Amino acid sequence: MAETDPKTVQDLTSVVQTLLQQMQDKFQTMSDQIIGRIDDMSSRIDDLEKNIADLMTQAGVEEIIWKNVQPVSDASVGLFLYYVAIKTAIN
Repeated sequence: MAETDPKTVQDLTSVVQTLLQQMQDKFQTMSDQIIGRIDDMSSRIDDLEKNIADLMTQAGVEEIIWKNVQPVSDASVGLFLYYVAIKTAIN
């Protein structure tokens, strides 16, 4: 390496720092998008849970099942429990 003068090292350091900052910015943007999509999906699952509960009430199975299956904070687990409860009630 013939060129090891401070100017070259500073330039290389600057380029690397710029690239790292760009990567960090892109990562943060993607992370924010993923979190936003997860929040959106959670809201959709919560809405689906509510719709299922309403349908169960309309169908009259709410009295049998609702006491044993309460909504939980994890919407996907709650949805699974509703599915199992409905399948059990039907069979």
